[in-house]
Amino acid sequence: MPSSLSVASAKPRHKRVLPGFGLSLGSSLFFISLILLLPMTGLVMQTADMGWSEYWYVITDERVVASYKVTIWAALIASVFNGVFGLLLAWVLVRYEFPGKRILDALVDLPFALPTAVAGITLATLYAENGWYGELLAQWGIKVAYTPLGIIVAMSFTSIPFVVRTVQPVLEELSPEEEEAGITLGASDWSVFQRVIMPSLWPALVTGVALSFTRSLGEFGAVIFIAGNMPYVSEITSLMIFVRLQEFDFPAASAIASVVLIASLVLLFAINIWQGRYLKRLHGR
Repeated sequence: MPSSLSVASAKPRHKRVLPGFGLSLGSSLFFISLILLLPMTGLVMQTADMGWSEYWYVITDERVVASYKVTIWAALIASVFNGVFGLLLAWVLVRYEFPGKRILDALVDLPFALPTAVAGITLATLYAENGWYGELLAQWGIKVAYTPLGIIVAMSFTSIPFVVRTVQPVLEELSPEEEEAGITLGASDWSVFQRVIMPSLWPALVTGVALSFTRSLGEFGAVIFIAGNMPYVSEITSLMIFVRLQEFDFPAASAIASVVLIASLVLLFAINIWQGRYLKRLHGR
C-alpha cells in the first residue's frame, strides 16, 4: 500500500499559465500606471494650478454648461436606442441561424476598428441632404446632418457594440430548458421573456447601456463632422475641450475634461456596485 505521502506527491501539481504572482502583478501595475494613471495625473496637475473660484468659473461658464446639456441628453437618447436595438441584435445573433450571420457578427465590432473621424465623415456624407440616407429622409422633412439628431446618430454608431457584446455572452449561457418549461406550463412568449430571461439578462443590459452612455460622453471625432457645432444648440463638451486647447488655455481644457472624467468614473463605480448587489440578491433567492 503506498503511503499517504507518496499519494499526495503523486497528485499533479497545479500549473499556472502566467508567471509568478509578483511578475504578473508588477506588469499589470506598470501597464495601469503607464496607460491610465499618468494621463490622469497630468490632468490633475493642470487643474491644480487653478484656484477653486477659477475652476468653478471655467466649468460653469454658460456656453460650457450648454454643452453639458447637449452631450448628456444626446448620450442618453443614444444609449436607450442602443439598449433596445442592441438587445434585439444580440438576440438575433445568438438565437437564430441565417446566411451571413458571421459577417453581421463581425460588423458589430466595426465601430471599434474604424477611426472615429472616418466614421464621422462617412456619417455626415450619408446623412447630408444630398446623401443616400439624407436624401430619403429629407422627403419626410427629417434633417440629420448638422443638427442635434446627427449627434445621436454618431453616438449610437460608436457605442452600440458595448451593448451587444455585453448582452451576447449572457444570452449564450442561458439554458433553454427553463424557457421550454414556461411555455409547456402555458406561459406566453412575453411572460417567459419577462419572468425567465430578463432577470438574468437585466444586469448585463444595464451595464451595456451604462458603458454606451459613458462612451458617448467623451465622443469627439465621430460627432464634430455631423453635429454642426453650433454653440448652445449642437456643441458637445468634447468640442469645448478642443476649443480651449486651440486657444492654448490648457488649464481650462483640463478643468472641463475633469468634469467628464469624474462623471464617467462615478457612473462606472455606481453600475459596478449595483450589478454586484443585484447578482448577490438574485443568487441568494
